[in-house]
Amino acid sequence: VQLQASGGGVAQAGGSLRLSCAASGRTVSAGWFRRFPGKEREFVAAISWSGSNVYYADSVKGRFTISRDNAKNTVYLQMNSLKPEDTAIYYCAGDSNNAYGMSVLSPIEIDYWGQGTLVTVSS
Repeated sequence: VQLQASGGGVAQAGGSLRLSCAASGRTVSAGWFRRFPGKEREFVAAISWSGSNVYYADSVKGRFTISRDNAKNTVYLQMNSLKPEDTAIYYCAGDSNNAYGMSVLSPIEIDYWGQGTLVTVSS
């Protein structure tokens, strides 16, 4: 499965951005991770195939929303109330585990990755 992420860019603090991830095939779960300079990728959000199960990192709960359109094989991450500390490279991911599994797996165990997209939030 190939994943193509898009939608990164620059936003001001308090602003919004929406990331998209188009997939060439189906995965059990899909989600987003991010990587800060000099650090490992960390979990941001995951969603099940049906969309009925979603999980978020505590740092983004209430601000970010993950969703998917299975007809388009696309997963979205709506990011609102952005903070400078959200500045990172964001990666979309797909996995054969369920959405809860994606939220607790080490990134090295994730099956599929898209290329990163840079999100910069200015203060």
